[in-house]
Amino acid sequence: METMTTELSASLEDYLESIFLVIAERGEARSKDIADRLGVAASSVTNALRGLVKRDLVRHEPYDLIALTEEGERVARDVVHRHEVLTHFFTEVLSVDEKTATACACKMEHIVGDVILERLIAYIEYDRSSGNGKTTWVEGKGFVHHA
Repeated sequence: METMTTELSASLEDYLESIFLVIAERGEARSKDIADRLGVAASSVTNALRGLVKRDLVRHEPYDLIALTEEGERVARDVVHRHEVLTHFFTEVLSVDEKTATACACKMEHIVGDVILERLIAYIEYDRSSGNGKTTWVEGKGFVHHA
């Protein structure tokens, strides 16, 4: 069974991911930090925080620091993991530039299911350990094995 966070919108997942990353970088997160990171208005952060607090994913009082609950951290780690796997696959296997890969991963991280993610990871690990070198996309040639 898929264990995606379908009960959350992509937008709320983005907020959770941003909160997680800001806390990881700075040790704490404030609404302004999240607004700056996402390029949104403070009122948007306030509305998102209300929704995340209702779902017991975040602890926050007005004008106070933002903290992830245990479940909020689990969901945020899952979103970050999906983003990292997709970005890695796009850059390392498909030879997509970092900016494009990151933008695409940001959109796809919300919809890719566990089975697809697990198989992407398995492919990357298989390619690394197969002894065939590294398989990447080369424009005009397709997939090429590098020894």
